[in-house]
Amino acid sequence: MKKKKVNLSQKQWILVGGFLFLLFFFLFNQDLINILLKGDVDKAKEFLDKNIGYALFFMGLVMLIQNSFTVFPLILVITINITLFGFINGFLWSWFTSVIASIIVFYGVRYIFQSMIIHKFNTKVIEKVDVNGFAYVFQARLFPFVPTSLVNILGGLSTLRIFPFTIATTVGNFIYFFVLALIPAGILSADLDEYLILGIIFVSIALYYVFKHIKHKRKPLAESENSE
Repeated sequence: MKKKKVNLSQKQWILVGGFLFLLFFFLFNQDLINILLKGDVDKAKEFLDKNIGYALFFMGLVMLIQNSFTVFPLILVITINITLFGFINGFLWSWFTSVIASIIVFYGVRYIFQSMIIHKFNTKVIEKVDVNGFAYVFQARLFPFVPTSLVNILGGLSTLRIFPFTIATTVGNFIYFFVLALIPAGILSADLDEYLILGIIFVSIALYYVFKHIKHKRKPLAESENSE
């Protein structure tokens, strides 16, 4: 009796390859992963300070994991980056890798995992992303109560295009990450952190709606001038 040959699809190959890569990554860096889970910044620095190139690669993968499952607190990832690379470089690397990781998760959900996970999410929430698009992602990036992974997944499950998703993520993460980066840098005091973060978030959202209102007012005016 002949055995039936099993042909894996391209999506299945990607899933298997991704799973094996993550498995190898966790096994190879088991001690370092445990240190991160414990939140020990100093020991993490001892591990990664010896090879800056590997530190960049490792922290990039950590950001990808954080954007996929939110295993590590975002403030911990930013703190380690700042400790390793300095304030400016640490902030920029955290911000840059977060945008790239968000795009990867967005595409992964839309073209690989969508049929597997869409039934686990409320359709009304996905519809909100469909309707609000840029505004939904931008606001979600600024609020500390919304996990970054959830925003990426909902974006992939919705009909939102990649361009507004990327712009909203880039701008929103830049603002939020910069505020978070001030905490490990010692610029914000412990008593003011929460209030200042919330203040910046509300000001940013308010400015967004002000600019949006001005843009909508100018559009009919420009159309009327063109018609004349």
